[in-house]
Amino acid sequence: MRGEALHLQSIVDGGELRSALQELLQHYYGREVVIEGLQRRISEYCSSFIIEDLDVVLDDGISLALIFKDLSQSALMTGAGRVKPWFFYDPMREIETYRRVLVLHQLGTATCYGAVVDAQRKRHWLFLERVPPVLLWQMGDFARWKDVAHWLAGMHTFLVRETEIRESEHIAHLIHYDRSFFDRWMKRGVTFVSEGDKSQGRKAAAAVRWLADRFEPVVERLITLPVTVIHGEFFASNIMIDESGERLRVCPVDWEMAAVGPGLVDLAGLTSGGWTHEQKDSMARAYYEALPHGSAAKTDLATFLEDLEYCRLAQAVQWLGWSPAWTPPPEHAHDWLREAIQLAERLKL
Repeated sequence: MRGEALHLQSIVDGGELRSALQELLQHYYGREVVIEGLQRRISEYCSSFIIEDLDVVLDDGISLALIFKDLSQSALMTGAGRVKPWFFYDPMREIETYRRVLVLHQLGTATCYGAVVDAQRKRHWLFLERVPPVLLWQMGDFARWKDVAHWLAGMHTFLVRETEIRESEHIAHLIHYDRSFFDRWMKRGVTFVSEGDKSQGRKAAAAVRWLADRFEPVVERLITLPVTVIHGEFFASNIMIDESGERLRVCPVDWEMAAVGPGLVDLAGLTSGGWTHEQKDSMARAYYEALPHGSAAKTDLATFLEDLEYCRLAQAVQWLGWSPAWTPPPEHAHDWLREAIQLAERLKL
C-alpha cells in the first residue's frame, strides 16, 4: 500500500506522541532523558497500519532513527480490512512478540524501544528501531537468499524454547497452527473460488472441491510437525537486509501474524515465487544444514523435503482463502489453485 501511504496523515497528536515516547525512552535507558528534537513523516512502507518514521534527538546528543507503528484499529489503512482476514486481528500480537519473545534472543530483529497499551482508549502503539530499508526481494544475489534460509533455521532453533514453556504468557497472543486453523483456510478457499469470478468457471470450482476432498491427510501431517515460534508471513517483502556491518543482518518486519507452528511454514514462504526447482531445493538444503543435530525438526532429508511440500500446499490453500476482494501484490501474484493441485498430485493425495 505504498501509493496510499503518500496521502496518509497521522491521527496521533504530536504532544501525546512526544510525551509517551519520552517516558518509554526513559524506561529503556534507565535514566532521565528529554526529547529535544522530533521529526515525523509517514513511512513509504506502510502495510496494514499507519507507520511513521521518527527522527529523534535527545538532550545528551543521542540521535535515534525509529518507526512508530500504530496498531490501533483506528489506524487501519483504508481498504486493509477488505484484503486481510481480520478474524485474526489482535493488536497485542506484534507488540508482545517484540516485548516478550524477540527481545530475549539476539537475532538481529529490530530493537523494541517500548509500547503504549491502553485498552480503554483503544490505543496500541509500538516504537521500533528503523532498519535500513533494503528488502530481500530487491536483492539479485541468490547467495543472499540462501543466507536468509540459513539464518531462519537459527531463528527457529532459538525460538522453539518459547513453545516449551507450558502456558507461557510470552506466546498467549500468538496464532496457533492447529486443525481448526488449517481447516478454516480450506473452507474459505472453497467458498471464494466457487462464488468468485465467474470467468474461473466450473473447472476451478471442481478443482478446489477435489482438493478439499483430499485435504484431511494434509492437516493430519501438518499438525504432527515440530513447532516453534514462526513469523507467519516470511516473504521477501517482509525481510530487510543490512550488509553495512561485519556480519549480515537479517531483520524480518511485520510480525502481525506471528504464530506457533511448523518452522517449515516460514521456509515455504521464503521459497515461494518464481524460483526454479533447483533454487528452491538449494534454499531448503541451506535451512536443513543449519538445523542442529538432535533437533526434532531435523528428520532425514527426504522426509524433511516432503514435509516442506505439505507446508507449501497449506500456504497455497491459505492464499486461496485469504480474501475474496484481494488483488495480490506483484510478488504474490500467482495461480495458487493450480499450484495447490500440482502439489496434491505430486504428494499422491
